[in-house]
Amino acid sequence: MRIRNSLTALGLSSVLALTGCASTTAETSSARPVAAAPAFVETTQIFGDEVYGATTDAGYALPAIPINRVDKRFHRQIVNFETPEKAGTVIVNTRERFLYYILPGGKAVRYGIGVGKQGFAWAGEAYVAWKQEWPMWHPPKEMAVRKPEIAKYVEGGMGPGLSNPLGARAMYLFNEKGQDTLFRIHGSPEWASIGTAASSGCIRMINQDVIDLYSRVRPGTSSKVIVIQ
Repeated sequence: MRIRNSLTALGLSSVLALTGCASTTAETSSARPVAAAPAFVETTQIFGDEVYGATTDAGYALPAIPINRVDKRFHRQIVNFETPEKAGTVIVNTRERFLYYILPGGKAVRYGIGVGKQGFAWAGEAYVAWKQEWPMWHPPKEMAVRKPEIAKYVEGGMGPGLSNPLGARAMYLFNEKGQDTLFRIHGSPEWASIGTAASSGCIRMINQDVIDLYSRVRPGTSSKVIVIQ
């Protein structure tokens, strides 16, 4: 299959000022064919309360997630997953609301995600240029036009904390030219949005899940991220 890159041409020097999600329509270009997620994925291990309990992280008290209220498909789990991509690759299937972190031996860690609303969706190939614990949130100006109540955060940003939309961790996706796509994989305090299309374009995860993924991902051009629509 072929997927389209929809990338905003913003240089690395601008990334510190723009840590929100993309909110404008970007130009598209062809990307090389990539393997789609397998039609059938077999779960070999599923996690529950033991990984979604209350925890303290960097001084922040993360509350327990009532994981029994989240569809079991979106619980963190180990699955059999055959792909030609190497271990360490992240494959995001936005249609199915899953993120896969590829492990050796034909397996992957699968996480449930929330994705962008129609009109903010993005597909393509990128890499994790950098990542941050308890990040600041700087919403794009276009988002502030739609939501005036967040305009005060465009310049100064919202400090890290339990109500910050980027949650406990953020990973910043850049294209092969070193340009910021303005899309992030990040945590979210809104655990009930997992499995839905509710965000402004970014890939959101339960905070406990994004902390786990963050510990596995090593930033750099070899940290491939494939986003499939």
